[in-house]
Amino acid sequence: MSKRDLKKYLGELDKEQLQEQLIELYEKFTAVKEYYDFVFNPKEEKRLQEAKLKISHEYFPVSTKGKSRKPKMRRSTAQKIIKHFITLGVDPFVTADVMLYTIEIAQTFSAENPIKQEAFYKSMQNSFEQVVQFLIVNGILSEFKSRINGIYEEIIEQKWKNRSDFLLIMEQISE
Repeated sequence: MSKRDLKKYLGELDKEQLQEQLIELYEKFTAVKEYYDFVFNPKEEKRLQEAKLKISHEYFPVSTKGKSRKPKMRRSTAQKIIKHFITLGVDPFVTADVMLYTIEIAQTFSAENPIKQEAFYKSMQNSFEQVVQFLIVNGILSEFKSRINGIYEEIIEQKWKNRSDFLLIMEQISE
């Protein structure tokens, strides 16, 4: 069904029928329920804190029953959260905060633990590129410039193997 057909169909329904359909969608599909829950009660600060906690546990897992757990360092966990925030329409400042935090927590981890996997550095570069593009598209780069610079300085200090790739990104935004 095309969008035009859907508009035509919905235009033929009365208010009560529309309400019934929306309630049915709300009850049937988790994504619809979550969307409306967010629209009417965003609690962005709570979502932000939960996201940061979940991301930090990827690098610094909480030990249970005296057993220490190995860090998983999955970028995909943060990417799912970020994608979900964008889909819900979370404030771009909150989304940007999560995007930057993802790189910052990874840097904190890499400062304490030598990382041999090239994939780690490449994925952080991808995250860095994504956040810079997100900030530019949303017109909020200047508000986050100091954090971007801080991330870059930390990359230089830790002597990341792909620091020249980060430099290229930094040069693009400083023009």
